[in-house]
Amino acid sequence: MAVSEQGLTFSPEIEARLEKAARLCSEQGTTLTPLRREVLGLVLSSDQPIGAYALLDHLRRTRAGAAPPTVYRALDFLRERGFVHKVERLNAFVGCPSAADHVGHDHGHAVQFLICTRCGRVTETEDEAIIAAVAQAAERHGFRQMRATVEIEGLCRACAG
Repeated sequence: MAVSEQGLTFSPEIEARLEKAARLCSEQGTTLTPLRREVLGLVLSSDQPIGAYALLDHLRRTRAGAAPPTVYRALDFLRERGFVHKVERLNAFVGCPSAADHVGHDHGHAVQFLICTRCGRVTETEDEAIIAAVAQAAERHGFRQMRATVEIEGLCRACAG
């Protein structure tokens, strides 16, 4: 990630994902504004979940007037469109690796987060058996499920080995 006159620039892989996100927003009649783009780029570039205030610190390199509400509004927009997820346990955000597959269809797709308590790495997975088990448990209790996110703490392969 580098800082240019136009703002933050990212790796070619991240830039490609940002362009795809911009196209998806346009198809939905919304806009991936420069601020939203930078926030998404920062989340996607982070190798660990990133909090709103860490994002704010990065943004202040190119946007002196950046404030917490600005970041939270951008994150809300990105979450509503399925580009990022919030890992509640960590109060931090991660990019959705399958965003292009469900944007515009199911913004609240069911995911599970595997959170390494040693290194902080978070892996997103969509295990159909877990999704079904949660749905069945909700149904048994007469609960109408709208969305489900499961957060599982433990050790990743690298830390456990």
